[in-house]
Amino acid sequence: MSEKTLERIEALEAHLAHTEKEIEDMNQVVLIQREEITRITRRLDKLMGRVDTLEDLAPGPEAHKPPHY
Repeated sequence: MSEKTLERIEALEAHLAHTEKEIEDMNQVVLIQREEITRITRRLDKLMGRVDTLEDLAPGPEAHKPPHY
């Protein structure tokens, strides 16, 4: 192989190593975000359950006529 070909192969290998590292870093971010989304979704479900309970317990609108009638 020529010197130029070897240089190109080395450059490609360095680029590949850098790209693999970036992909691994991004994968770690995605995993952390997935855990956070799961945690937030659970909290939201809990809060929505509380809202539903409070809505069920709240008195309904009264059917009184306004005072000007």
